[in-house]
Amino acid sequence: MISTKAYAALSATTPLVPFQFERRDLRPDDVQVEILYCGVCHSDLHQARNEWGGSMYPMVPGHEIVGKVTRIGTNVKEFKVGELAGVGVMVDSCRTCKNCMNDLEQYCEEGMTGTYNAYERDGKTIAQGGYSSQIVVDKKYVLHISEKLDLKAVAPLLCAGITTYSPLRYAKVGKGTKVGIIGLGGLGHMGLKFAASFGAEVTLISSSASKEADAKRLGAHHFLLSSDEKQMRQHRGHFDVLLNTVSANHDYSPYLKLLGLDGTMLIVGIPAQAPVVRPFDILTNRRSITGSSIGGIKETQEMLDYCAEKNIVADVELIPMQEINNAYERMVKNDVRYRFVIDIKSLDKLIQ
Repeated sequence: MISTKAYAALSATTPLVPFQFERRDLRPDDVQVEILYCGVCHSDLHQARNEWGGSMYPMVPGHEIVGKVTRIGTNVKEFKVGELAGVGVMVDSCRTCKNCMNDLEQYCEEGMTGTYNAYERDGKTIAQGGYSSQIVVDKKYVLHISEKLDLKAVAPLLCAGITTYSPLRYAKVGKGTKVGIIGLGGLGHMGLKFAASFGAEVTLISSSASKEADAKRLGAHHFLLSSDEKQMRQHRGHFDVLLNTVSANHDYSPYLKLLGLDGTMLIVGIPAQAPVVRPFDILTNRRSITGSSIGGIKETQEMLDYCAEKNIVADVELIPMQEINNAYERMVKNDVRYRFVIDIKSLDKLIQ
């Protein structure tokens, strides 16, 4: 077994604290990664606090993981010791269902194995995530990371990046597409960067006028203030695609009215309460609502390679591990531009 330092949630109502546990020994197909940086996803907070239900404790969150390969199993030829590597939202799947066979492991018919707060395929071992010093993962679910980019800013690509890249590619966003990005947070700022890089005409839609300058800096061509009813009326039927990244409870209907004929709203934000959807707003212009969950391993690697080519990374704030509980409180207040990333080396000072 491999002794591992970490921070963990021990219950839904207590702060994350120092924690040590054992990773499994390497199997023939495994890759061991020394974690250097781990992004902080809003879903980490939801699951640590059991806001979605079903949380298992102790829980080591984190699924935006980048680091260096330190050991490889005897069957591993795809990775070498010393190379950069990443681990995203999943660490396994059934591998045999139709979806897995078509590189859509995120939609595994048996259910993918999440990087944390999930049972591994043996049905009894709880997977633990990236707020830790190292991780051991089957080679099939480990990703190659380019040395061209700022490594700490690459980490959020493993969740926020692929969560927005995949639906935009699915919707065939490109030159001539009018895209609205709803919300400018961890997901929204990545969706904005991708849509602009694909050649689309991009509008950032926000309820906060203070976001306009940052939206333009990140690549938005236009800004639409959703709290301004006049502006919203003027943009009815304007967009081909909307990427809805908002996880706060909200009414979908005002946004659906912004879609033109055969327009689609792509849902990647996860509100706690069921959103309001009025059938007439879908019938009009033959609009549709589509959900999307991360991407498969092949598409995630494609996204990482694309980011290396186009020099696309997340805007991040680097924090030491001891700031994680404060970071959670700041996330609740939307006080981050636009993704916290943990410097995992700080664990060495906290846990001897």
